[in-house]
Amino acid sequence: MYRIWLLARTRVVSLCALAFFAGCVALTALREPLAMQRGFILGLMLCTFVVLLFAFARLATALVVSGGLFVLLKFVSVLKLRYLDAQLMPSDFIYYASTSLLDTLRHYPHLYALGVGLCLLLPPLLYLVWRWDWRLPARRGTRPAAALRVGGIVLGALAFWVCMLPTGPFAQVHSRNVWEKLSDDAQLTNFFVNLRDADVHLPPMSSDAIAEQQWGATARGTPAIEHAPYPDIVQVLEESTFDPSFYDACNVPQCRAAMFRADARTRAHGILRVHTFGGGTWVSEFAALTGMPQDIFGPGGMYAPYVLAPNVHDALALQLRRLGYLTIGIYPTEASFINGDNAYRAYGFDHLYGASELGLEEWEESDAQMFAAARRIYDKLKKPGQPVFVMILTLHQHGPHDDEPMSTLPPSYRNLLRGLSADAALNFDTYLARLHDSDSAMRGLEHLFLDRPQPTVLMHFGDHQPSFSGRIRDLARTLPAVLRPERDYLTYYMLKSNFVGKPLPNYPVLDIAFLPSMVLQAAGLPEDSYFSAATGLRTRCNGLYDDCAVPGLLASYHAWTIGRLHVYQ
Repeated sequence: MYRIWLLARTRVVSLCALAFFAGCVALTALREPLAMQRGFILGLMLCTFVVLLFAFARLATALVVSGGLFVLLKFVSVLKLRYLDAQLMPSDFIYYASTSLLDTLRHYPHLYALGVGLCLLLPPLLYLVWRWDWRLPARRGTRPAAALRVGGIVLGALAFWVCMLPTGPFAQVHSRNVWEKLSDDAQLTNFFVNLRDADVHLPPMSSDAIAEQQWGATARGTPAIEHAPYPDIVQVLEESTFDPSFYDACNVPQCRAAMFRADARTRAHGILRVHTFGGGTWVSEFAALTGMPQDIFGPGGMYAPYVLAPNVHDALALQLRRLGYLTIGIYPTEASFINGDNAYRAYGFDHLYGASELGLEEWEESDAQMFAAARRIYDKLKKPGQPVFVMILTLHQHGPHDDEPMSTLPPSYRNLLRGLSADAALNFDTYLARLHDSDSAMRGLEHLFLDRPQPTVLMHFGDHQPSFSGRIRDLARTLPAVLRPERDYLTYYMLKSNFVGKPLPNYPVLDIAFLPSMVLQAAGLPEDSYFSAATGLRTRCNGLYDDCAVPGLLASYHAWTIGRLHVYQ
């Protein structure tokens, strides 16, 4: 009787595991949009099952683990797409899982609770499946059984490798361009095909002769307009901040914040073209400090603080430090977040102060608190005659914008915008309420650094648009025709000073990579050969970088700056 019960139990476990695996297939492979993509993921799942079957020598365990792994991968990819509007990349598990995963999850409580729940429930469940599972027969002796298991593992791994070949049975899946791989709904397919696309690649370059011909005149750099002592420079990256007045529904006075409007101190301002959406602040940092957008290095450039920063040999802070500046970073998280401390050292910063060193609660600081902390550090480190560069990051507008109900907003910001869905209205009203706080804080920052005799340049800009949990893309907005293709990659920049300087150019749209050269020009500082060339590119391309309309100019610029000057090596 006991043996009959054991046999029945084993069969029930196997049938349940088979049903679980079928459910996993329905949630993963069958959710891919195209038949070829569905076959591709199903093939990978079966290959994974075969490998685990011979590795564990247990049928149900292999079914549960292989199916569960793909469901987990799908779950993580959906979360990243929702909160960062970006596809899950293989490198995420290399760079984030070991460094910033727990720190990030703590700020999304429902995800954190789910993760804790899975960690508590899965181990005992897997143990029971393992304990009651049907095992592969092993009656031929130890060596034949081991050979069978090794052979099965090799067979499954080989089949997996064949599926992953760009010229294999799923060549059609692999043959799409990078944009298609990063922008469609085939989340699992894109994850696996991007295994080959996560490396950093240098941008296309012209010959040395062409680069010399077009950029040789910049080799000596540009002399200073102002003379030492040079002005202080304060630069602020405003998290997830954009000018909302472009949106059709944003037609109330609260949509027209003063921080986006020019005044008597404004030297240049306008629309900023960035290279990330919904998240990825670290790549906006990279571009605003080095003068290079991360996407010229391929999809792997998304991990700029890890893979690009160590290879940078010229940047705004490095140039300023050569001119005698003290360079300071003010961070709203711990300095080590997303490898920030190492990256900022590579960018040329003498000091980087994280939230704990500033006496603030990370991720929870208002802009006013960040600006007050920056002034305290400035007063502490400022030396007579030595100019200071301060880079401040804010987090007040960090998403999500729908994690609290409408009733928690200030009364004047509840149900402020009309003609939107309830979810979109909550996101937008929350954004406007936080924008009011940032606008007030920015006036305070101007008072701290511009309402004084010390010559000072102030730059602030939006690093990317928020995703509003994926809803912002569908909101109507009024933009010139030339800007509509990049409408999801437009924020703002504002450049001011408390002294009269040489007039600066204003562009229909300015690429974020040109902010360093604009800051140097506003401060009247000398430009080395790299930033002299960057200013030349900005002028000749009318503020554009990736979208420069001059044929071949970007290739010769990269040949000059990367190939000849070795600003990235």
